[in-house]
Amino acid sequence: MRVAPPIVLSPNDRRVLEARVRARRAPARSVERARILLLAADGWLNQDIAAHLQMTPERVARWRARFLGEGLSALDQDAPRSGRPRTITAAQERAVVRKTTQEPPPQATHWSTRTMAAATGLSERSIRRIWHRHGLKPHLTRTFKISRDPAFAEKVEAIVGLYLDPPEHALVLCVDEKSQIQALDRTQPGLPLKRGRCGTMTHDYKRHGTATLFAALNTLDGR
Repeated sequence: MRVAPPIVLSPNDRRVLEARVRARRAPARSVERARILLLAADGWLNQDIAAHLQMTPERVARWRARFLGEGLSALDQDAPRSGRPRTITAAQERAVVRKTTQEPPPQATHWSTRTMAAATGLSERSIRRIWHRHGLKPHLTRTFKISRDPAFAEKVEAIVGLYLDPPEHALVLCVDEKSQIQALDRTQPGLPLKRGRCGTMTHDYKRHGTATLFAALNTLDGR
């Protein structure tokens, strides 16, 4: 039976590892590695450590060897992985971000992964990853409106002040035009939802002589 090389910890190494295990915000993989080394230093076999921490003995042996070769610095460093190296350069990634945020696509309202891939020569998967890393979502639009009223700030202060500190026994109502609350009715009753068919509603409507309703909100009870 092959015997694993023993782990001997200095007092300082043990303090560092025990502190890492107790740390609430330490990375989980770093805590796991610290546990491996502490148990190994206490004389546990690789098989026993693996069963206790629910991992493979090979993984325990790997970190035992990493510690013997590199010391505590191995806890926060992963060994270089095999496989295809990264082919997208930082300059290419910056170019994708710049084009996404500063150059509108030709004959389209926003960039898609397909059009950006065609414009940059990268794959759609690479474009998707770059956008995800930088939090870019070209398909979403958020609207805004800036008031040009020179007295806008004073009006806001007056209204907000009324909401926050209304006079005693005051009834505060918020009245505004609600263009989507219209007094409309369909010319024919709709058919309800049934199996194999969704509910239907005619396109034809009548206004009942009213174009728009005005709604009032009681700020005290929300009615």
